[in-house]
Amino acid sequence: MTRSLRYLAFWVAVPMLAVAWVQAAPQEADTATITAPADAQQTIEPKKFMRFVDDGHNGGRFETAIVTYRNKDGATVQLVGAIHIGEKSYYESLNRKFESDDAVLYEMVAPKGMGAPKPGQKSDNPINQLQHLMKDVLDLDFQLDDIDYSKPNFVHADMDAQTFQQMQEERGETFEDLILKQIKHALLDPDSKKQVQDIDTDKMIDSFVEVLTRPDMERQIKLAVARQMDKIEDTAMGMDNPNGSVIVTERNKVAMKVLKETLDKGKRHISVFYGAAHMPDMSQRLRDMGFKPVSTEWETAWDLSIRANEPSAAERLLKEFLHALDDN
Repeated sequence: MTRSLRYLAFWVAVPMLAVAWVQAAPQEADTATITAPADAQQTIEPKKFMRFVDDGHNGGRFETAIVTYRNKDGATVQLVGAIHIGEKSYYESLNRKFESDDAVLYEMVAPKGMGAPKPGQKSDNPINQLQHLMKDVLDLDFQLDDIDYSKPNFVHADMDAQTFQQMQEERGETFEDLILKQIKHALLDPDSKKQVQDIDTDKMIDSFVEVLTRPDMERQIKLAVARQMDKIEDTAMGMDNPNGSVIVTERNKVAMKVLKETLDKGKRHISVFYGAAHMPDMSQRLRDMGFKPVSTEWETAWDLSIRANEPSAAERLLKEFLHALDDN
């Protein structure tokens, strides 16, 4: 996508991104790998499998966690929390890590018999289309285009599309309903109400204009989005329901069933490659299977260090506009 089209996509996505300009306090975090003996307490696990780390220079990075668990027989399972749009280097790093695995259990709700996803594969799924839009808006790569699912150690560990749809219909659950539920939660929550009431409209407008005209606009936008993503709660996926949700809880049950089957086949080093929002529930299920966390490392999904030497968005747009006039 050309820069002009990317900017157009940004304007289309402005309502969706507007929430990112509600100020969120930068979160300090230790970037070192955390390790502990095999019998350590579960406190080694992160509460969330994605985080924003402020670098103290008006930038930072957005990271996802890889937590390794081990059972008494010495088998290891890595929960690899993923974000579906990220830097190409992020997915290349994961590809290298997966090479040494006996098995990589991956998520994909797709029709029965469809096979592994292929780079550039199109989908009519609105969520997939939204992810592609955000990929272009934020100048990032799409997970399905960069992860090599054709490797022989990759194992599908998710629902088929027919079962997923049927379970959602039985529960009266849709992705749209879950989003509306989160919006309702935000509107009714006293802290959220206060946050909205405390918003300085003039300050928001100034911040919006500054982002569009400062150098390195795409990273400024990513920075704002990353600050908000760091605050995502489990309620966004229906995890606070007594029975969880189809989109997370039921799919996790399928993944754990495939994991048990894979372990029974004698596989000793397994990665479960799923969206980061799935991982808090999966970690509890792993502990119930007798696994304990032994280490946590963080992968940089988005490089958010601001590059001041980049031309501003306004400068680029003006140049493109003048060149277009000259061409005519």
